[in-house]
Amino acid sequence: MEQILILKDLFNIATKQDELSWEPFRPGVDIYRLYQDGEEGARAALLRYQPGASVPMHDHLGYEHILILSGSQTDRNGEYDAGTLAINPPNSHHSVISKGGCIVLAIWEKPVLIRNNTCQ
Repeated sequence: MEQILILKDLFNIATKQDELSWEPFRPGVDIYRLYQDGEEGARAALLRYQPGASVPMHDHLGYEHILILSGSQTDRNGEYDAGTLAINPPNSHHSVISKGGCIVLAIWEKPVLIRNNTCQ
């Protein structure tokens, strides 16, 4: 039988966040990995930003889908509140900050290249 992952009630994840095994990702940003298809394949994760935390300028090698589950985050295109879906196309780039903190669902078609040449 295939092992499946089910996360219920995602829009209330902030009230249940302590039930997940978060790992450090970037300063002030934790990650809960959902899946990763090899080194160059698709991946998905929950990202938890502390107030004021950011992810530096990075390039999208494939599509990136970001669903804001709680709080808000900002990039050069604007501020996105809970319930917003942002889709960044291949060959786009941006940096992200969350002034008040947030939790997002991130789905990447391909790895993201942080401008200091490391993939996530």
